[in-house]
Amino acid sequence: MTRATANTAGPDRLTALHRIGLSWQPSGQAALRGPLLRLFEDCDRAFVRLASLWDAQEERHPASLPAQRLEQVGYLRSFPHQATFVARLSPEEENIDAFLDGPVADDDGRVELPGLSPVTEVLTPAACYHLYNAHQGEALDGPLYLTTRNTCFRQETHHVPLRRLSSFTMREIVCLGTTAETVDFLDHARSAVDLFFGLIDLDVQWLAATDPFFRPQGNPRHLLQRVQPVKHEATYGGDLAIASVNRHHDHFGAGFGLSRDGRPADSCCVAFGLERWLFALTDRHGLDPASWPCLEDAATTVLAKLRGGTA
Repeated sequence: MTRATANTAGPDRLTALHRIGLSWQPSGQAALRGPLLRLFEDCDRAFVRLASLWDAQEERHPASLPAQRLEQVGYLRSFPHQATFVARLSPEEENIDAFLDGPVADDDGRVELPGLSPVTEVLTPAACYHLYNAHQGEALDGPLYLTTRNTCFRQETHHVPLRRLSSFTMREIVCLGTTAETVDFLDHARSAVDLFFGLIDLDVQWLAATDPFFRPQGNPRHLLQRVQPVKHEATYGGDLAIASVNRHHDHFGAGFGLSRDGRPADSCCVAFGLERWLFALTDRHGLDPASWPCLEDAATTVLAKLRGGTA
């Protein structure tokens, strides 16, 4: 099979993706329908199936988080360049009138806002933040395994269809527990994901990575991640991270008051970027849905092998 160059998403490929269900917005957002939407949902069902290795509890959360809660773990100071804030017009009638008396939106589509209400919410930057927020203050009597899916928002310098988006979908599986419990989870999660990659014939390379801190050279957390890597990305085509395993130590446990055995809980997660999976799968296996692997069947095989101890 001839594979397209993984670093490109040129007009010919974009046209072909449109035929199987992609509507691409220059703002960096993707709408899906037809075969691509079915592949998207097949991916997510497969990841949920993998999460059942730990009987992970499914949770659903809203589109935004309180800024105050995010700053408990220093998100806004570490990633201000990527945050997307929820802004609203101040509700006074004269302020609304001032908005309506203006152009509302100019010829370039820019909305002119007079007075704004205080900004207190941030659109979801990563799906797992909701889980720590929802369980704030809990004392765990055993490891807690959770999974969630959310639309995430990040400001980017440029956009590439299915590869780099301003809003995208993230599925995460999270473990909260002791250091030993979280390390054991990451070991098993890495094994499960590696087996899954093999079954669907998707070549990736695991690379150490750091989070995209603002002015990283001056951020001690960035320097620590360089010295002691806690993030590894499954990279397709040399530069496209489609999954990651992340060890947080007790950063979120301490920040959200989560405890295990009388001390701040450790946490870790495995994350999947669904739109990037669409790029990788269609790049590797082609644009004909008949050529795509059955991801749910592959995930079921992973479960059978790992639960049976044959992997």
